[in-house]
Amino acid sequence: MTAEDWTSTKALHELVLKRGPQKAYAPGEFYRRELPLLLAALKKLDADPSAILIDGYVWLDARGRRGLGAHLYEELGQKVSVIGAAKTRFAGAQKFAEQVIRGRSTAPLFVTAAGMESVQATAHLKTMHGEHRIPTLVAHADRLARQACSP
Repeated sequence: MTAEDWTSTKALHELVLKRGPQKAYAPGEFYRRELPLLLAALKKLDADPSAILIDGYVWLDARGRRGLGAHLYEELGQKVSVIGAAKTRFAGAQKFAEQVIRGRSTAPLFVTAAGMESVQATAHLKTMHGEHRIPTLVAHADRLARQACSP
């Protein structure tokens, strides 16, 4: 999904790719399952995005262990900033991820980034449309993905 800017209420473009049978999730190796699909979707865009927001982590610890976002950043030649907004706390996340509280929620989103300062990434997430914890476009992308995966 693409958007005009961080405050957009609607997507400019939506793309849903389906894949065959998927491998089981292995903790810390989410990227092995998701990265090929992200790269395939990005190849279908007419232009390179200025930034990519993923539902997950860029970094998995304070020492720089790479998550999905860091692997994506590397695959893109470190030319496009990648921001991770994770809904669930990864072990020790409070020590390395910025926490963003949105709406009336008391549960944070955990924000990590590559190619952009975490303060700027956090500011972008705070400006995204929606009065709830999950920004409108993130919730919409999540619904599209769930619909594509349902039998």
